[in-house]
Amino acid sequence: MFTNEVIASFNELEMVLYKYVMEHKEKVVYMRIRDLADEAHVSTSTIMRFCRKLNCGGFSEFKVKLKLLLDEGQNMNIKNGQHVLAEFFERTSNEAFTRKLDEAAEAVAAAGHVFSIGIGSSGALAEYGARYLSSFGTFSTYLKDWYLPIHANLHDSITIALSVSGENRFTLSHIHKLKEKGSKILSITNNMHSTIAKIADVNVSYYVSEEFFDEANVTTQIPVIYILEELARKVYEKNNQ
Repeated sequence: MFTNEVIASFNELEMVLYKYVMEHKEKVVYMRIRDLADEAHVSTSTIMRFCRKLNCGGFSEFKVKLKLLLDEGQNMNIKNGQHVLAEFFERTSNEAFTRKLDEAAEAVAAAGHVFSIGIGSSGALAEYGARYLSSFGTFSTYLKDWYLPIHANLHDSITIALSVSGENRFTLSHIHKLKEKGSKILSITNNMHSTIAKIADVNVSYYVSEEFFDEANVTTQIPVIYILEELARKVYEKNNQ
C-alpha cells in the first residue's frame, strides 16, 4: 500500500499524516476521520487526498486496507530455526551432497585465483568466505565493486557466487561479466533449478525453506556458512595431499 512512489508523492501535511499513521496503526483502524484529523493536526480534506493517493475510495476503505496490512504482519509464520537446520544437516550426510561439495573443492583447488561475489546478506557471507579461504592458504578476493572494470584474462580463476534465490539480477550481471573473461563459476544457491545454478560450472545447493518478513528475505544463512567452511577445509586437504 505504501510504495516508495506513493510516499514520494506526499506533500508536507500528507507526510505528517503518514508518520502519525505509521506510529499509531493499531489505533487509527478504529478512529473516525474527525478524530484522526484532530490527533494528527491535519484537515479532513488532507486525509481524503491522502486516501486517494493510496487508491482508496474513502477513509473507510483506507481503514480496511490498513487493518489487512496489520493482520498480514501479525500472521507471519517464522519457522523454528532448529527444525530448518536439522533438515539441512541431515542432507549433508547424503552421498550426492558430499559428492557435489567435493567437486566444488576440486574446482577451487585447481584455480589460480578465487573471487567471491554476492549482494545483501549473501555479499556479507561472500566476504566472510573469501577471508576464510585465505586463512587456509587459498588466497581469495571478495569483489565488492559491481562496476569494477575487468580487462584481464581470468581463465585461471574461479568465482564463488552466493545467492539464496539464485535469481538476483545484480549477481547474474556480475557472473556474466566474469564468465566473459574466462572465470569458472561455482554457485551456492538454495536450489539447483535457479538461473544462477544452471549457468554455473559447479553448483552446491542446500534446500531450506525460504522465509520472508515483509519484503525482506530472512532465510537462514547457516547452511551457507557451513558449506563455505567445509569447502575451505576440503580445498586445504586437496592442496596438501
